[in-house]
Amino acid sequence: MPVQSRFSAIRNWALAAMMALTLAGCGVNTIPTLEENAKAKWAQVQNEYERRASLIPNLVETVKGYAKQEQDTLTAVIEARAKATSVKVDASTITDPEKFKQFQEAQGQLSGALGRLIAVSENYPDLKSNQNFLALQSQLEGTENRIAVSRRDYIAAVQSYNTEIRTFPGTLWASLFWKAKPMETFTSAPENQTAPKVKF
Repeated sequence: MPVQSRFSAIRNWALAAMMALTLAGCGVNTIPTLEENAKAKWAQVQNEYERRASLIPNLVETVKGYAKQEQDTLTAVIEARAKATSVKVDASTITDPEKFKQFQEAQGQLSGALGRLIAVSENYPDLKSNQNFLALQSQLEGTENRIAVSRRDYIAAVQSYNTEIRTFPGTLWASLFWKAKPMETFTSAPENQTAPKVKF
């Protein structure tokens, strides 16, 4: 085989190998990149839930001063907060469906209890006009909005990650190199699917 042909064959083989490695490398790096992005988004979700949990004691104390007879509602909020903060789902367990479901249910119960607490304030004009209560209520509303945004961002990040590890060539890299598992995402509770009844 002439030297020119041999050189040409080696060059073509080297180019093909470089292209294959480049294409393969893109897929291999995509999975951990998407995984880290989803974990970062999850950390932000947790951050917002922690912010909400830290606002609740002050809100409960403010309401307690005006609405002592609403002890059942106050107790329900305190218990729901305790349960919500005890269920931990960190970045290493967001692939565990059962843990994620427990976390979501606990946060849903806390949201419901807070909604009842805010509704109680409607019966107490002095409480409704209390500056501390109004400030806390405003902070909670803002936090609930931030929770919704953080959850949306997390859902989008998980969708990208889960799609990558379930489609070709990502599924190949996921099984060969990363042993990647799908991450869990939020679902809407059945009671949130029905429109509230409005009575006039």
